[in-house]
Amino acid sequence: MALPAVTTPSYSRAHTDHNLDAACAAVGSEIARTDGKSSLLLAFTGAVLAGLTSLADQQLPAVARAFGAAGVLALMAASVLLLLVVRPRLGGGDRASFPYWARLDEDGIRACMDGDTRAARIQVLSVIALRKFTHLRHAVDLILTALALLLVAATGALV
Repeated sequence: MALPAVTTPSYSRAHTDHNLDAACAAVGSEIARTDGKSSLLLAFTGAVLAGLTSLADQQLPAVARAFGAAGVLALMAASVLLLLVVRPRLGGGDRASFPYWARLDEDGIRACMDGDTRAARIQVLSVIALRKFTHLRHAVDLILTALALLLVAATGALV
């Protein structure tokens, strides 16, 4: 006995389309948020590092120099992570991103647009967003560590 064919209600397809569009927009905005936060933190770490260079020629106690150097190294490591967050991703190995499309001719682009690529785009953007947020999180942890080290260094310099 054959099972009856299952039909998908039209509202279900419209609902799926809406969810795919919303997910694409949400992941794109998350990427923009990480880039904005990283830019602000890069400016902050740059300003702190610039301020610390004015102390480079000061005669400080060995403990203050050691903690200060560790703090500077932590800020530099945080800066590297923040730069990785804002660094453009141009690999384009997937079929749902502009680096891939840039290598195609017009017919190739049309063929690529023939199907629904939103799910693939969500997956690609989610991987990018996750990597950016992970770098951002580690950078914030390093900045907090650096500030603690610099506080200890400043306290040691006052003694």
